[in-house]
Order: sequence, then C-alpha cells, then structure tokens
Amino acid sequence: MTRKVYHVTKKDGHWQGKLTGADRASVTASTKAEAVERTKLLAKKAPLGQIRIHKENGQIQTEHTYGQDPQEYRG
Repeated sequence: MTRKVYHVTKKDGHWQGKLTGADRASVTASTKAEAVERTKLLAKKAPLGQIRIHKENGQIQTEHTYGQDPQEYRG
C-alpha cells in the first residue's frame, strides 16, 4: 500500500496543500490553519495518508500519519 503524502507550504503569499509529485495544489487557502484543516481531510480519506506541515521558511514543522501504518515500531 502506498502512502499519500501531502505537504502544506506557503507559495506566492498563499498556503497550499499539495500531494507529493502532483503538478497542482489540491488545496489553496489564505491562512495556514485553513490549508492544514482541508489537507488533513484529504489525508484522512486515504487508506494510508500523511500530512507534513511546513513553516514559512520551508522547514518541516510537524507531520501526522493517518490510517493503517504498515511498519511495526518497538516501543
């Protein structure tokens, strides 16, 4: 099963949620919070989805994984 990874980034003054490898953004919004919420909905619909939220400077701020993660972790 392939993980769908979405990135929330700022581009040209607007926030966007974009699937890795896509040409166009799946979500555009004027605020980061709105872009995150709408992109989370897309990631949650996938059997295995992930959202990586970036700061304005491009660094990853946080990430969330949804669905059945196939990798086992010892903890």
